[in-house]
Amino acid sequence: MSKSWASTLRLPKSSFPPRPLAQTRDQYIQRCADDFYKWQAANRPADNEYLLHDGPPYANGDLHAGHALNKILKDIILRVKVQQGRRVSYIPGWDCHGLPIELKAVGAAEGKRMSPGAIRKAARKLASKTVLQQMKSFRAYAVMADWDARWTTMDMAYEIRQLRLFQRMARRGLVYRKYKPVYWSPSSGTALAEAELEYNEAHVSRAAYVRFPVVAGGEGLPGLEGFAGRVFAVVWTTTPWTLPANRAVAVHEDLAYHVVRVGADAYLVAENCLERVAKVLAGEGAAPEILGTVKGSQLTQLRYVNVLRGKSAEPQPFIHGSFVTEGSGSGLVHCAPGHGFDDYLACLSLGIPVSAPVDNDGLFTEEAFPDQPDRLKGISVLDGGSAAVLDILGDDVLDVHEYRHKYPYDWRTKQPIIIRATAQWFADVDTIKDDALAAIDQVRFVPENGKNRLEAFVKGRSEWCISRQRAWGVPIPALYEPNGNAVMSDEVLDHIISVIQERGTDAWWTDAPDDPVWVPEALRGKAEYFRGRDTMDVWFDSGTSWTMTDRQPDLYLEGSDQHRGWFQSSLLTRVAALTDHQSTTNTLGLSPFKTLVTHGFTLDQDGKKMSKSLGNTISADQVMDGSLLPPLKTKKKGNPNAAPTKDALGPDALRLWAASSDYTRDIVLSEPVLKTIHQSLVKYRTTIKMLTGSMHRAARTAPLTAVDQIALVQLADVMREVGRHYDAFEFNKAFSALNRWVANDLSAFYLEALKDRLYCGDGGGVLEPIFVGLLRMLAPVTPVLVEEAWEHRPAWLKEDESVVHPLRQLYDAPLVERARWTVDEAELREAVPVLMRAHAAIKAAAEMARGRKVLGSSLQCAVVLEVPEGKGLQALSRHRGELEAMFVVSFVELNGAVPEEAEWKYCEAFELDGAQCKAWVLPPKEAKCPRCWRYVALQEDELCGRCEEMVGESVQ
Repeated sequence: MSKSWASTLRLPKSSFPPRPLAQTRDQYIQRCADDFYKWQAANRPADNEYLLHDGPPYANGDLHAGHALNKILKDIILRVKVQQGRRVSYIPGWDCHGLPIELKAVGAAEGKRMSPGAIRKAARKLASKTVLQQMKSFRAYAVMADWDARWTTMDMAYEIRQLRLFQRMARRGLVYRKYKPVYWSPSSGTALAEAELEYNEAHVSRAAYVRFPVVAGGEGLPGLEGFAGRVFAVVWTTTPWTLPANRAVAVHEDLAYHVVRVGADAYLVAENCLERVAKVLAGEGAAPEILGTVKGSQLTQLRYVNVLRGKSAEPQPFIHGSFVTEGSGSGLVHCAPGHGFDDYLACLSLGIPVSAPVDNDGLFTEEAFPDQPDRLKGISVLDGGSAAVLDILGDDVLDVHEYRHKYPYDWRTKQPIIIRATAQWFADVDTIKDDALAAIDQVRFVPENGKNRLEAFVKGRSEWCISRQRAWGVPIPALYEPNGNAVMSDEVLDHIISVIQERGTDAWWTDAPDDPVWVPEALRGKAEYFRGRDTMDVWFDSGTSWTMTDRQPDLYLEGSDQHRGWFQSSLLTRVAALTDHQSTTNTLGLSPFKTLVTHGFTLDQDGKKMSKSLGNTISADQVMDGSLLPPLKTKKKGNPNAAPTKDALGPDALRLWAASSDYTRDIVLSEPVLKTIHQSLVKYRTTIKMLTGSMHRAARTAPLTAVDQIALVQLADVMREVGRHYDAFEFNKAFSALNRWVANDLSAFYLEALKDRLYCGDGGGVLEPIFVGLLRMLAPVTPVLVEEAWEHRPAWLKEDESVVHPLRQLYDAPLVERARWTVDEAELREAVPVLMRAHAAIKAAAEMARGRKVLGSSLQCAVVLEVPEGKGLQALSRHRGELEAMFVVSFVELNGAVPEEAEWKYCEAFELDGAQCKAWVLPPKEAKCPRCWRYVALQEDELCGRCEEMVGESVQ
């Protein structure tokens, strides 16, 4: 094209950069996050607030991509709600107590012994520093929130609210102290809740078959009449270290048991377990001889001795155990009520004492073997304990073997735990269970199966161990008498909480042990009371965070693991505090959340869950700075050896990854995934650059063509679809719909059809509403991109104060006045499928011509459409004047003759209303216009009529 004609074109001119500039990113984040949050708080109605309550992240270490996923999903939802006209409230919080922070604080002391007060001071300093670091990262993701009002579980006001809620539960009898088995972590030195466990599927235990000698009650059993030999009960255990705490042998009263003879001795084995146990009893010898068969109910008359109890110990009973099965072992189960939940419940009603001769570090105490106190004392039950016990039992050990099975581990230290009876504080879940389940029925779950998970955890729980043996936490406000009895009356609680409010939580540990201020006036002088040292479970800490607001939050959103963690603890504490546990009628609003959304874990490219121990974690910064992808191929002028440039697309890349993923499942973060994200972002930027460089003020008053109105219909449709998916929390579906529209309707159809008019004609079209509509759809997901695009809008658009920023506009605000429409929308919608099928057929035929190298640009061809009479032909005829522009060709003829002598011709069949049609692509009939490149000029190198008119106007 000659320069004279080029100067008459309206070529795109935009300052929008192809990649975001690092020097402007922070200002865009400031505008679209902090400034925007303040704007909506001041301009959206206070009586239509949407409250998102934050599941506090743990203030221990750097963030990873999973943290980013969580915060970004929350931010997308809030931005959608603002677009819908609501004011949003989001005050971030942090979980700051607990073992990991305490261990890190103690570790920093490099072996120096620290007092509880020193531990608390160091832990608070560490947590405070981490909160600020994490907050800086969250803000870099363009997450908007009221950061200045942030809260932490270590704030004094928070701790007082938590203690008052604890008092309310204690007043209603829902908190009590009990000596019973709990999950105990020797590696952490504290009791654990079930939510703090993870299960190792490949754990290997030292299992054993052991025999206990029966000493009484067997005289009348079938097969033992007159039997002079010894009689033994055979038990199988995967935890031989618990045998010193054995207090009973459990059988099932309905099972059949054989009395079998091996040599001079007799053994009791369940009928259906005999084949399994026979190999252990007989070894290479003859098979055991069945002497008789008896019901389990008859075995409860027997008594046996456990040599580990010592020579002076009383014989122990056989009891019925509903948990006994024939699925493994011998059908007789060794019961240690101090080391097993089923064992404890079975023995409790019979008055059988509980023993657990294991200390806080998981070491045997001298009570483990009273006859020789030093024989087991100090041995780790998890490391050598089972071998040491079996060594004492000697000939009573029938078999020892390795057994691989699922076993609970401390999820923080990744070390195995034990079940151990200790005196702990518990919350009564059983009493409030029906109310909690009724409250769940009022909640919307996304995904829906989240309801089943939460219900299952609540149903399977009767007590919640809420005490921990650590220094960094909120104290359980109990006084103790010299004999160890706890005193926790309402008066004592009220007094202690008031002192904490005055002196601070640290004073509970740092004040002198005999400081009388902690003892209520009414108790002073009656005994030497001392303060307890137990702290509350961190799930109780974070679970009471709903007390931060005086109304029911609209949304909780966390990872799916929180069904057994924060979701459950929040539900239980709220139900315990707000319901009359004698009534289940008032459940509406009883749950701490109206909607509960959960997301999966972040996986690496091999499908493995990201963890620090595996070394496969990916930070959000790596996604934002582009370091996970190949560098951009750019040439550095004057410096060919310069370091490659990273494709840093900033928080938009991170946010688009979160939005494009099906977060209801586990989510992969890998190079292939990020390549797709980058391609989409680059496509958005290319489209925005074209739009910002091609919008003209005159287009606002230019006539709307059918092509323009088709583009508006398609825009309205995709905005409705995207908005519907946003409202349903289906962000990945919104992302797919948006990309489909950009690729097919906008880029491949409208922008291609519009280019001739845009560059060579009157510059009309509907690019401005498309620009605004695109930014509205992108606003919840890529607000930084939207802010940047808005900054680079044309100067005439900046001068128009009536135009509202896309972030601040209501999502469904009108884009074009209906008065400008020239085609009936219903008729247009009926015609669009016809036009699109013809368009697709023409493109397919043109591709065949390109493949044969007879066609370059589609403007180099003419088209003949063969369409039978019917609605399809009528639709094409109605829009005959715009078919060339729609199809980006130089000439279209309906049902014209296809010349036999054509230099080349290609055909593609398509269907309309069940009738077969054809699209022919042929050489053009006219000459090429040197300005617009359409083949509509009368002679070579002469302008077409339209271009002559436009050039004439430009000259004038």
